[in-house]
Amino acid sequence: MSESTPLWVAEERQALLAAIVDSSEDAIVSKTLEGIITSWNRAATTLFGYQESEATGKHISLIIPEDRLHEEDFIIHEIRNGRRIQHFQTIRRAKSGKEIPLSLAISPIKNGEGIVTGASKIARDISRQKEAAEKQGMLAAIVNNSDDAIVSKTLDGIITSWNNAAALMFGYKESEAIGRHISLIIPQERLAEEDYIIGEIKKGNSVSHFETIRVTRNGDFIPISLTVSPILNEEKTIIGASKIARDISEKIAAHNELEQLYQQVKSLSDKKDEFIAMTTHELKTPVTSLRGFLQLLQIHTDGGERNRLFVERSIKQVDKLTMLINDLVEFSKLQAGKLGMHFETFDLRLLIEECLDLYATNSNHSLKLYYSGSMEVSADRLRIEQVVDNLVSNAIKYSPQGGNVEIVLCGKSSSVEVQIKDEGIGISPEVLDKLFSQFFRAVEPGFNIPGLGMGLYITKEIIERHGGTINVESTPGKGSAFSFVLPRAMLPPIV
Repeated sequence: MSESTPLWVAEERQALLAAIVDSSEDAIVSKTLEGIITSWNRAATTLFGYQESEATGKHISLIIPEDRLHEEDFIIHEIRNGRRIQHFQTIRRAKSGKEIPLSLAISPIKNGEGIVTGASKIARDISRQKEAAEKQGMLAAIVNNSDDAIVSKTLDGIITSWNNAAALMFGYKESEAIGRHISLIIPQERLAEEDYIIGEIKKGNSVSHFETIRVTRNGDFIPISLTVSPILNEEKTIIGASKIARDISEKIAAHNELEQLYQQVKSLSDKKDEFIAMTTHELKTPVTSLRGFLQLLQIHTDGGERNRLFVERSIKQVDKLTMLINDLVEFSKLQAGKLGMHFETFDLRLLIEECLDLYATNSNHSLKLYYSGSMEVSADRLRIEQVVDNLVSNAIKYSPQGGNVEIVLCGKSSSVEVQIKDEGIGISPEVLDKLFSQFFRAVEPGFNIPGLGMGLYITKEIIERHGGTINVESTPGKGSAFSFVLPRAMLPPIV
């Protein structure tokens, strides 16, 4: 202080400096060269937890962890030599035992003769900065070790970051890419995509799974999937975009291989359908003629009972063959998507009664029909007759010892439910979920029941193409119950 400075001015300056120290957000502490604390502001109390009265007069090691006591020797050495220490990052310990990362600024305190008598420390808590730096470091490591190319750019398209995967994918080193325009890797004919992407980013929108083509340093074209997101600053203003680019060459190659395989399988399937259609067509004519000749022979035969029995058995075998051919025809139509539907309104009860009349005279089973409510439906009459015929004939076939076959109809407001129940051999629970599959037959060994295993598959397809459902319940040795639900309203056929 100058000798000419009035005392009151000096006192004001001292008071001002004391107020600044006391109101500072940084901890400000002074100490002697022996490390004895001589001042302790309010921020120091907040930071370390010790009141001023608890700290002044104590050694500065009060807040220094044991493994860092050697730092005090270095600091005092520098201070004794009149040197300042700036931005010295270290750890100090609070009264609670919590360790606090700090940045220290330490300056010598000199007396009137210019002799160093102590040190003042300004300690700033850098916990948040350390956490942010650690997070930044972790994120940087994730970005740099990612298998996907991760690139950031300004809203003007200037590249600002470029990870290792980007260098591998596109062939440009980080130093060659940063500062260049993103069009560096965009084919000329796709530059319009960048305008679209930046337009979405400026609106605050992300662009996800955008499949496109980019070009490498060598001129090779790479199919990639892009995910682009806005980059915001602390004020939440959009300042750029981050891009994650994934090479989808293998995905596209696999897709192409699957497409080729699909076409090959489809071609084989089409040929199979053509073969079935052609074979069944060629078989129907001679089988129909054969049945006609057998019927004539049945009428005109005079060879006695034995010959008549042979003819009847021959006709039954031809009927079985006709049934198999018809199943193949229907199966072929289903596979080719050519199973036509012709909707009309009719009484389902009358249709079922007509179907049962055909079996009543040729079966030793007791056929019983129960119904309630209206049975009027809009459906393909011939196809529904095919369904009923198949389920009734199965009930009879799979009940070789005879017994009751019950058909229960229930008319509801928007649908009609039909149940066909037999007392036959039943079906094992293990195969119920396969029952409506192509060519599956749930026949136990010892039962000689003909068929190709297509009837129930065709039945299910017909019901589902009417918008209905079909189900089965069965107990081995006690019989089965097939039921289907048919909507009343006329629905467009499911093709």
